Amino acid sequence: MKDFRARRWQQEDRNPMMTVFEKAGRYPDIIDLSIGDPDLKTPQKIIDLAFADAGAGHTKYTDPWGDPELREEIARFYAEEYGVALGEREIFVSTAGCVAMYLVMEAILDPGDEVLIFDPYFSAYATQVRLGGGVPVFVPCREADGWQPDMERAAQYLTPRTKALVINTPNNPTGVCYSRPTLEAVARFARKNDLLVVADDIYTSFCYSEPFLPVLTLPGMKERTVAINSFSKNFVMTGFRVGNIVAPEPIARAVKSINDSVVYSAPAPSQRAALHALRRRKELAAQIVPEFSARMAYGAQRIRELPGFTLSPAGGGIYLFPGVGPTGLTSAEACERILEEAHVLMLPGSAFGDAGEGYLRIACTVGLDKMEEAFGRMAQMPMLQGR
Repeated sequence: MKDFRARRWQQEDRNPMMTVFEKAGRYPDIIDLSIGDPDLKTPQKIIDLAFADAGAGHTKYTDPWGDPELREEIARFYAEEYGVALGEREIFVSTAGCVAMYLVMEAILDPGDEVLIFDPYFSAYATQVRLGGGVPVFVPCREADGWQPDMERAAQYLTPRTKALVINTPNNPTGVCYSRPTLEAVARFARKNDLLVVADDIYTSFCYSEPFLPVLTLPGMKERTVAINSFSKNFVMTGFRVGNIVAPEPIARAVKSINDSVVYSAPAPSQRAALHALRRRKELAAQIVPEFSARMAYGAQRIRELPGFTLSPAGGGIYLFPGVGPTGLTSAEACERILEEAHVLMLPGSAFGDAGEGYLRIACTVGLDKMEEAFGRMAQMPMLQGR
């Protein structure tokens, strides 16, 4: 019998991040610091309000652009927080951020169009570009530059087929927050080379030293930026699968047309939960953000106590990205040793691109008590004590 799969899927292309699920059950006492799915429960008030709305009839298809109340609240959010005025057809509600990125790539790319991606990067980006018919082009970032993108280096990767670039700040996996000078350089680069910027803005609450700066607020950037947001991390709502896209109207309309034939509309109860979360964003941020800030600070302190690790400061996000150079091991080897000897699961930096080799990603998605136990176990490893 012939293989009915498309040729592009006949060679299994496994997302390295997904292989951790196979390892998570290896030991009964495992501490999982691998996936960015926080242990915190969605605030009960949001659950109760969404449940009440479902009971009142919010269980049907919504407007395919998204629940009108939610879109109004998203527009209000951008106006109040960033001083950006959005039109009704510049906002689209998606089934989470990953689907949003896929829809955007499908909407903007012709076969062979190239998209610049700063490496290390969230591994789904490359697949999403390819699904849209495009070619991902990886621009390395360096720890010596504080993991900030170097736009002079990026210019070396430009070709006549370059159409867009993806940015992600606070960054997954490095935890760096792009500085204003970096974002201004990105904006100049995009304007000079007539590129679209796709901003994966899903960790916006987690800038610990200074407020989040959306690239679309910079001069001349609103018309050439697509901003993707998600309620998953900012409001610990990963299972609700709801996000949104802010884009110039022609792109937003293309996204909507594609989505009509994919899922039609995001789940109505999830959209109601997102609405209630956004209305209470300051109250919820006061509960959620300090917890992750404390975890990040604690993790950084413990990492610096271990001679087998190195660490550059992380200004935001929920991930730490220590180097394992002193161990003499690759990132995959170091991960496997830590799993075997300490029963702590994390991800190798190589899962995030070539520039991630030599590093590990630690997700601060468990409580301080579990983090203390995890680092206590790792402190017993000769490999991490420089022996």
